[in-house]
Amino acid sequence: MLSLVLPKGSLEKQVLDLFDAADLTVIRGGDRDYHARIDDPRIDRVRFLRPQEIPTYVEQGIFDLGISGRDWVTETGADVQSLGEIGGGRAGEAVVKVVLAVPRESDWESIKDLPDGVRISTEMPETTRRFCAEHGVSAKVFTSHGATEAKIPDIVDAIVDLTETGSSLRKAGLKVIETLLTSKTELLANREAYADGDKRAAMDDILLLVRGALVARGKVLLKLNVAAASLDAVLDVLPAMESPTIMPLAHGELRAVEAVVAKQGVNTLIPSLKAAGARDILEIPIAKIVE
Repeated sequence: MLSLVLPKGSLEKQVLDLFDAADLTVIRGGDRDYHARIDDPRIDRVRFLRPQEIPTYVEQGIFDLGISGRDWVTETGADVQSLGEIGGGRAGEAVVKVVLAVPRESDWESIKDLPDGVRISTEMPETTRRFCAEHGVSAKVFTSHGATEAKIPDIVDAIVDLTETGSSLRKAGLKVIETLLTSKTELLANREAYADGDKRAAMDDILLLVRGALVARGKVLLKLNVAAASLDAVLDVLPAMESPTIMPLAHGELRAVEAVVAKQGVNTLIPSLKAAGARDILEIPIAKIVE
């Protein structure tokens, strides 16, 4: 029913891991295979392409669904329906920023300081031209095909580039003077396909599974037993997404407690629970949480 295009490159592994956790495992012959399939009746075609190309192909209806970053939707100007964010800028937690950077020793501190005719190298020429025009700067924008930061200062005066922390730019002797936009990874839909009732229902199902896997990231299920007299002390220690589940056991004064908690910090949480009176503590990984 649905045709799906997934990103090749830096987003690839994270997206494959996410789909695997969502029970939408992508099956292909090898890492270099651009054709794939998903054993799900709602998805009948899967391809891999560079994320820069995906928004345009989704807009044109060549694919019903695709995954790319907001940066490439902005750069291409593609008219697509966003079904929501499914991760950071590279499908992790960090947000990717599109920034304007200049040599560290430069007196330029903002876009307004750039002179007309300033030379800028970037992989995102349309976004750069629009940003410069909005701020009244007449720039010469050159399309970069890699190693953008290496073109300063002898080839260009400034660059527009993607960064998460800015550390690589600082190592290259550059400073960031503007942020053009921030970008996360999004699930994109063709507008005509989105308006089709059957396809829309299938998209909603896919989104439900993917979001469930996202919510479960970094969380575990803790199951433990505790004596009734120690229950309050254990609950004071135990964080949970909602109120924990508490059930009386068949025999004795024990209570069974279940709670979803963050994986980070569980190494200190479990000893604290033990000290508060918990026993028989189980830590169980979670694949999906459907709210």
